[in-house]
Amino acid sequence: MKSLFDTVSYNSSKLVTKTYSTSFSLATKMLYKSIRGDIYNIYGFVRFADEIVDSFHDYNKEMLFNRFSEDLELSLKNKISLNPILNSFQHTFHKYDIDKVLVDAFMKSMQLDLHKTDYLTEEEYHAYIYGSADVVGLMCLKVFVNGDDLKYNELKDTAMALGSAFQKVNFLRDLKADFEGLDRTYFPNTDLKNLDESSKQVIIEDIEADFKKGLSGIKKLPVEAKFGVFMAYRYYSQLLKKLKKTPALKIKDSRIRVSNPKKIELLMRSYVKYQLNLI
Repeated sequence: MKSLFDTVSYNSSKLVTKTYSTSFSLATKMLYKSIRGDIYNIYGFVRFADEIVDSFHDYNKEMLFNRFSEDLELSLKNKISLNPILNSFQHTFHKYDIDKVLVDAFMKSMQLDLHKTDYLTEEEYHAYIYGSADVVGLMCLKVFVNGDDLKYNELKDTAMALGSAFQKVNFLRDLKADFEGLDRTYFPNTDLKNLDESSKQVIIEDIEADFKKGLSGIKKLPVEAKFGVFMAYRYYSQLLKKLKKTPALKIKDSRIRVSNPKKIELLMRSYVKYQLNLI
């Protein structure tokens, strides 16, 4: 039965989310059940593409990525795939009429990670962030507004800003893994070998501006999505707060985390704000 296979596919995407990201999984649980599964489906797809280029070092990553890309195209065309992650994603893609341009932009940025290691200009940097993060925010926004094009267009810019903020926090937090493990540098005009407080402050101010814009959009989200997205915002804001307090040279030598007890505290405090209509 096709419906049974689809259920297995959706559960696979949910498992990927829970296994790879406890923080995103926690935030997704705060969404209404009616849209939760579709966000799992999007996350599973983007997570697997990212894993190919970031983790499978003992394998031919380019071959694996090209095969994944081909299977993606076939899944979107045929509305089925024997890859359960792609099968669940194509369901959400068609259900909400997600623009194929967004998917193509994401895959383009992932493909860059196969070979490109330096982003030397602001143009390259912003193009990569658009493809790797902004478009993921836009795919999720399609789900959040349940296909309402007017609402989507109203919130599009703020969703992109939030996606950018999340990605830039990841870049700053993962300096050690990206620079030493993958030989990548995303921040242009920044000497990561000798990251100083001035350079760090420029990056943080840029992220804070994105967060401010993103929060204005969160406040306008439908009730089904608002608390879950606010929870993700609170988690990444806490990460940024810790990065801000960490000396620049130490950021490159460690990976800043938010402890599980702190995540629970953030959840409770965020819920109080939500219930009091403060967001």
